[in-house]
Amino acid sequence: MKVLLINGSPHKHGCTYTALTEAAAELNRLGVETELYSIGGGPIQPCTGCGGCQKLGKCVFDDGVNEIAARLEEFDGLIVGSPVYYGGPCGQIQCFLDRLFYSASGRLVGKPAAAVVSCRRGGASAAFQRLNMYFQMSNMPVVTSQYWNQVHGNTPEEVRKDEEGLQTMRTLARNMAFLLQCQAGKKGPEYEPKLRTNFIR
Repeated sequence: MKVLLINGSPHKHGCTYTALTEAAAELNRLGVETELYSIGGGPIQPCTGCGGCQKLGKCVFDDGVNEIAARLEEFDGLIVGSPVYYGGPCGQIQCFLDRLFYSASGRLVGKPAAAVVSCRRGGASAAFQRLNMYFQMSNMPVVTSQYWNQVHGNTPEEVRKDEEGLQTMRTLARNMAFLLQCQAGKKGPEYEPKLRTNFIR
């Protein structure tokens, strides 16, 4: 079993990284392999809705999104982390996930997923909710914890003092490991063909 942890922060070893590594360490302790992927501090091309991925089988913008999409079969679970900017996830992770889910959502079906957010003080619950929407509309079981998956602090050192936040990360990891064990060797549900409607027809 292997879980991919995506660090959506532009700060490779900042507060979000600190939260994710706490979860990763607990997963490793429980026998689950992990890989931490950082999207980096550079700009990430947003989705333009061109539909090219439906023809090519990958996003037309060839960067880390395609790299991860091509490797999704390696991973049994997903944890996405982001700092909180203005009450929401940072722009880089939203651009990354918009394109990943638009171009490769079929390869994510059935994989347990969780969001982790890091904030100095407020905005965590709104950012957390926004990230969970990717999973909730992609047939991905959402893994919970003892509280919303958030840590508080302005620096990694401050996050390490957030005892409840770090315990929440460890509990999240335990729940992820448990769900992966429950799923092992089992085929997921079969779905009806997807219907797409709007409010005028």
